Amino acid sequence: MNNNIIKPSILPGFMELLPGEQEKFNDIVNKILQVYEKNGCLAIDTPIIEKAEVLLAKTGGETEKQVYSFKKGKNELALRFDLTVPFARYAAQYYNELTFPFRRYQLGKVYRGERNQKGRYREFYQCDVDVIGRNKLSINNDAWVISLASKAFKSIGLENYKFQISNRKILKGILNELEIDNSKDVMILIDKYDKIGKLSFDEELTELIGKDKSEYLSNVLDIKGKNEEILEALLKLNVKNNYFMEGVKELEKVKQVLEILGVQDKEFTINLKIIRGLDYYTGTVFETLLIGNEGYGSVCSGGRYDNLAENYTDNILPGVGISIGITRLFFVLKEIGFLDNYNIKKKLEYLIIPIDDTLEYCGAVMKKLQEKGIGAAIYLEDDSLKKKMNYANKLGVENVVLIGEEEVMKNEVKIKNMNLGKEIRVKLEEL
Repeated sequence: MNNNIIKPSILPGFMELLPGEQEKFNDIVNKILQVYEKNGCLAIDTPIIEKAEVLLAKTGGETEKQVYSFKKGKNELALRFDLTVPFARYAAQYYNELTFPFRRYQLGKVYRGERNQKGRYREFYQCDVDVIGRNKLSINNDAWVISLASKAFKSIGLENYKFQISNRKILKGILNELEIDNSKDVMILIDKYDKIGKLSFDEELTELIGKDKSEYLSNVLDIKGKNEEILEALLKLNVKNNYFMEGVKELEKVKQVLEILGVQDKEFTINLKIIRGLDYYTGTVFETLLIGNEGYGSVCSGGRYDNLAENYTDNILPGVGISIGITRLFFVLKEIGFLDNYNIKKKLEYLIIPIDDTLEYCGAVMKKLQEKGIGAAIYLEDDSLKKKMNYANKLGVENVVLIGEEEVMKNEVKIKNMNLGKEIRVKLEEL
């Protein structure tokens, strides 16, 4: 007995999947990426490790505390915590080679030193779409990225979701109107609203800005109704601040364009409590909840940034992006039972099983199948027929090709359908 054997395990906050689940994960990713590609998005990739000065140029608060950073020689390095900041660096670096407005998608792992809890990961996949403009970018793009997420969800058969949409300018305008000095603290508190509940929120808000202002702001945040009704209620507040008016107009425009792009009114709701914790958002912001499973939190989020690349270039690069947390989404879909009925077509359609010394003939059969684009493989181990068939059954292969000396002599194959239990014989030239 080897007393030096290390127990195989991984760190908390990291996800590994067995092959059956990994197949479903990959299928979901591939369907989402196909949506992005068919809607004119271009693929890019960026390094997992960035210079710390680049990655942390515009972060602060909670975000910076979660970043994995380290030193290698004289270099201060950090693991990317999202895909948006590296994209801003990318757009600034290759500014003269890109065609604007530049629409990109990216799938990649990101890293955050989050407190370990169920459904929260320290290493996870994000799948982002961003569109970035030169000097200006139409508000229509804010609706466009949301419409892509809608199409992505539908592509995997997910329908019970709702986008929660707001605009940071609305609250910024209200806070300015109320002459609140500690607006950043108030925004941080609003971002925690759903986590701490209304009672705790109202108490903490009163401590921050006083009773009268707290009641007014709390009532604004609690405005409910249909999207049209919420917009009307906001205009009735009679707030004259320019930020506020601009935010409401942008929100109204996003609503109109979403409907033009095929996103139904029932798919999204205006929710003024949506702030987004990251510091770089300046206008439209959105999160996505699964209806009936809101307790799992957002599975898709993003927003507008006026000039995220300002730390890397004098060029003005406004943009808007949306990110699906693929790892988190997969965890939630597994938890709610969505994956139980998620069927995918097996890539391996035929398992060729040699009986006796027929490997050369099996190779010819495999080549013929693969030339037609059919997934086929040979079982290469010298095992009993029962073990070979059991292997095929466990893999879920639909068809087994049995090849013995008789099949070689007659220049044919025997195919058994594992689902129906039926066998047929086919001439090799007819395969």
